[in-house]
Amino acid sequence: MTARLTLVSHHLCPYVQRAAIALAEKGVAFERVDVDLSNKPDWFKAVSPLGKVPLLRVRHGHAEEVIFESAVILEFLEETEANPLHPADPLARARHRAWIEFGSAILNAIGRFYSAADEAAFRHESRDLSGMFARVEAELAARQSGPWFAGERFSLVDAVYGPVFRYFDTFDRIGDFGIVDGKPLVRAWREALSERWSVTEAVSPDYPQRLLAFLQARKSYLSGIIRRQAIATPQARSA
Repeated sequence: MTARLTLVSHHLCPYVQRAAIALAEKGVAFERVDVDLSNKPDWFKAVSPLGKVPLLRVRHGHAEEVIFESAVILEFLEETEANPLHPADPLARARHRAWIEFGSAILNAIGRFYSAADEAAFRHESRDLSGMFARVEAELAARQSGPWFAGERFSLVDAVYGPVFRYFDTFDRIGDFGIVDGKPLVRAWREALSERWSVTEAVSPDYPQRLLAFLQARKSYLSGIIRRQAIATPQARSA
């Protein structure tokens, strides 16, 4: 495809990350432009019907089309760019699309987890997340034969779950919540994705600090844990 591509982004958005990973895996050149979603510029509001990222701006000469919604962007890239990340078999492709949707459901559950207002809700969301990853573990046990979801071949499912697991790098620094305990295949997949170049390069180097600041500002049960740690750490160093 001979077009100029711009990925309209936010530095924390996992849905942006999956598009950036897919573009990188396909070897497609693109520009990335971050927007402040708390103060959306007029040009962004004009081209984003849902007011969300990612957007993919596709320029052919002086003409431009804007694609919104990450799942649509991923499918567009599959249809227009080389190096397919979906399997060729229609049934396998449908299975991959279904597990991509499950990855989006996990992201929604992660949002409920870090937004839970009290300990009871927090523990409830922890159990729900653990149950969802138990389903992923069972799927990997039934079908996986390599480091990636489809075995030896990196796929769009991997592009989706890389940003999912990235949250847990920060969660693990906050506390031991046991969400992926007893799930060795999930843990191995997470480790492989954490070392994949396209996954690591999908965020800026200061992503962990930005995410931690975002979580601390939520006024949730988890943000309370973070604040208590911040208070206790200097005391521990002086003891």
